[in-house]
Amino acid sequence: MNDTYFDLAERLEDSFPEIENEIIVYLRENNGDYAALRGKISDIENKHNFIEQVLNGSGEVHLTAEEHAVLTEYLRLRFSLDDMERLQIYFRGHTDAVAYLKKIKAL
Repeated sequence: MNDTYFDLAERLEDSFPEIENEIIVYLRENNGDYAALRGKISDIENKHNFIEQVLNGSGEVHLTAEEHAVLTEYLRLRFSLDDMERLQIYFRGHTDAVAYLKKIKAL
């Protein structure tokens, strides 16, 4: 290929961390449900040190029934947060695709 060819997929892949960060910042600043969810997750992390050990530690971890319930709730909230982020990324991809198609006059 010639020197003027740009592999769009590769450029997007290289830029993904930036794009993802922009999306997360957007959600934090513009989506009250997202901000509230992040707040709940942060509160749980701050109140329950064992979560860090479970997620990032090594070796055996033993949980009480109460700790297990807290961990289950924490994971449920994290999955919800991840779902919100993935949905926003999905929509961003569609918006970027339409903008690209317009730019190349395909739409």
